[in-house]
Amino acid sequence: MQGKRILITGGNSGIGLVAARELARAGNEVVLASRDTEKTQRALTEINAVAATPAVNLPVDLASLASVRALAERFLAEYDRLDVLVNNAGLFPTRQQFTADGFEMQFGVNHLSHFLLTHLLLDRLRDSAPARVVNVSSKLHAKGKIDFDSFRGMAKYDAQAAYGQSKLANVLFSAELAARLEGSGVTSNALHPGGVATDIVRDLPWVVRKLLGFIFISPEEGAKTTIMLASDPELDDVNGAYFDQCRRREPSPLAQDESLRTRLWDVSAELAGI
Repeated sequence: MQGKRILITGGNSGIGLVAARELARAGNEVVLASRDTEKTQRALTEINAVAATPAVNLPVDLASLASVRALAERFLAEYDRLDVLVNNAGLFPTRQQFTADGFEMQFGVNHLSHFLLTHLLLDRLRDSAPARVVNVSSKLHAKGKIDFDSFRGMAKYDAQAAYGQSKLANVLFSAELAARLEGSGVTSNALHPGGVATDIVRDLPWVVRKLLGFIFISPEEGAKTTIMLASDPELDDVNGAYFDQCRRREPSPLAQDESLRTRLWDVSAELAGI
């Protein structure tokens, strides 16, 4: 696939950067949605060293729903087409933190910000069909549970439980979106990239990060599934699926609970002010 316009959150590091670079190398127009930092500028330099069409960054703070709305407004004003939306950004704080809107940080950034962004860009995606939404989740969604009382904070913070919840939310959202998009020409699929050594573990103790570096795969390996779901023509009609390191798999039983995914959608819409 080439000549497509791709918007990717968190495309300034890790698997997001590799995916953005390789999709740009293939002849696509890449738009990053990341903080306006030196790291993002370095990422743009790396991407544009191989890009036929220069990549740009539209600044966003995914910990602020107002910033997400501003990003969507700017994108819609500047671009008449969106072929692929990659909801890639994620974080894993070891201590409980809160977004600007008062949500537990992992739920707010990993799930709710992408839920809102996708909703705001959905008409543009439909108008650009065939189009795709790619949702980066994790195998750890299988350890997650949705605690609707924890969205504004946990009484006793458990970073792994919060991460599992946010990644389960990614898969549930992806599946519900796919069902609602059926027949529209827009597909929605989720993925586990593999255990990847990226910035998401930056808050862990250095000795833990060092050990994980020996276990995890490289960002280049981890980005392969994102690139595949964004660009493989054989996946044009695949909708509502979950992929684990480039192979289609069944997500956890909880991730296939239709009543749970509908409730999460309705609650997320209310929380995001949709």
